[in-house]
Amino acid sequence: MLRCGRLLRPLTFGPRQFIRTAHTDSNLSPVLLTRARLLAVEHTDLSDRLAESFDATLAKRSGELALVTNALKEWDAANESIVELNALLEDKETDEELRSLAKEDLNSTTDTLPSISDRLKKSLIPRHPFADLPCLVEIRPGAGGDEAGLFAYEMLRMYIAFCARLGLRTTILKHDVDDTSSDDRLSEGVIEIEAEGGYDLLRTESGVHRVQRVPATETKGRTHTSAVSVMVLPSFPESASGMDNALNFEDPNSDYYIDPQEVRVDRMRASGPGGQHVNKTESAIRLTHIPSGTVVAMQDERSQQANRRKAWQILRAKIAEARQEAREQELIELRRGALGGVARMGRGDKIRTYNFGQNRCTDHRSGVTVHNLDDVLSGGDTLETVMESVRTWMADREVEAMVAQDLAKDQKKNKK
Repeated sequence: MLRCGRLLRPLTFGPRQFIRTAHTDSNLSPVLLTRARLLAVEHTDLSDRLAESFDATLAKRSGELALVTNALKEWDAANESIVELNALLEDKETDEELRSLAKEDLNSTTDTLPSISDRLKKSLIPRHPFADLPCLVEIRPGAGGDEAGLFAYEMLRMYIAFCARLGLRTTILKHDVDDTSSDDRLSEGVIEIEAEGGYDLLRTESGVHRVQRVPATETKGRTHTSAVSVMVLPSFPESASGMDNALNFEDPNSDYYIDPQEVRVDRMRASGPGGQHVNKTESAIRLTHIPSGTVVAMQDERSQQANRRKAWQILRAKIAEARQEAREQELIELRRGALGGVARMGRGDKIRTYNFGQNRCTDHRSGVTVHNLDDVLSGGDTLETVMESVRTWMADREVEAMVAQDLAKDQKKNKK
């Protein structure tokens, strides 16, 4: 049926003709469309099975596939309208009033088709396993000495302000400064964003952030370049009860389980500023995951138990992120031949530049540049604009990889 309320007329085209016309949409490849239709069939099958008996795992999968099914229905409806409207315009018996209405409808539907195609493409991207979890944001100064420490502190405030603007609760888990520096020269900071979906919101920030500006200590007005490393980690709850089985860190069969026997625990006296308890009680904790060599030290709290709890939270997050990155790297290696080289920017790559002299912030993944650095550093809408551009870039890269992978499979199958 036509989508316009004034042009209701049953379709007279067979399935073959419709599919052939639908494939002319340059925004959606036949490979992705085939994938979407297969997933829609799976969704129907799951819905039938859930109608007979409920299963939490199947229900979760069905909910994920519902996004694909709904987007595909919208895409099909738009293409059906285009097919019928073109038929009306080609029909010499169509009167002028109906022809005028058909042209309006055709232009409107054609204009919306690219956005519908984009929604369908994004619905096909597998959801990140940590997407629904809260997150930890770890900030460390890199090259640049005191200037890097100063900017690391500014970035800590930037993310706290960004979350406050969105109504997300944050907690500073770790705030270490150099013994010889003031509180605004950070040596390491970790904040927790205590909101479901925090990881998905902020995972665009992992990588090296470069700052170019004239430091306060510079007497000749020269611009210095410094760097700050940001790592976004999943934050698991203290108890794994009720968690997805795949993320159950207490289950030895889970990918994210850490054997306590593989973790060395060292108790130390706290150092640095902090009151009378410093250097008098062994409240500081250092955890070392022996297989990976990952080390987490915590002394921010007066209580050894509190420091131990925070240290385990950060260690668990780091190990989980490292294991997930290893899986993603395996997938990249599988896709490398199909794509002829896969670009993936990670924690060691320069992802963004903050240039104070030009009032500029440039993201090197999406290529977006904004000229409102004050708003970026205060966690405003401009920062969100940059982050959204990266999400779009990530989605486009994932879609390209899926298409290349599916095409390679088809070619391999045809050769056989």
